[in-house]
Amino acid sequence: MTIEDKEFSSLNWDDEALLPGTYENCRFDSCYFSGADFSGFRFIFCQFESCDFTMADWNETALQEVQFIDCKLLGANLYACNAFLLEFSFTNCQLDLANFHSLKLDATRFVKCRMEEVDFSDANLKNALFDACDLSRAIFNNTILEKADFRTAYNFSIDPEENYIQGARFSQSGLAGLLNKYDIEIE
Repeated sequence: MTIEDKEFSSLNWDDEALLPGTYENCRFDSCYFSGADFSGFRFIFCQFESCDFTMADWNETALQEVQFIDCKLLGANLYACNAFLLEFSFTNCQLDLANFHSLKLDATRFVKCRMEEVDFSDANLKNALFDACDLSRAIFNNTILEKADFRTAYNFSIDPEENYIQGARFSQSGLAGLLNKYDIEIE
């Protein structure tokens, strides 16, 4: 089943679950999808605005050119998404405890997001943008951060010896996030 060019507003997964299928060029506004099971769904050129995806199941979900704006994705296991043509962006979203483990996220845009304890282990974030994002206790381990932009990100801790950071961009105030493991004071 394919649904195209449709707008969904104020849906509550507990009362009215979406039918599995392909959603193309659809817009979702103020929907409550907490605990929803999107296994096998396909979202192509879709926009989600002010939606709650807390603890939703993304197993083999296709997300192709999807925008999340003002959304809550707490504990989102996005690593389980279908990796084929995976492309999404996040603006003003809460992504605490989200898991992007091993995903290829070239040029992904994170703008004004709260990303506490997010797991980026083994992910490829080449050319990613972290614009005004709070990365408190985010996990970067064996992560490709080549040419990623952290100039306005804050509260991050990235070990340059455990991650590939060639060409990544940092502000002077962000340099402390690269030196945390040395337990030195920067004034």
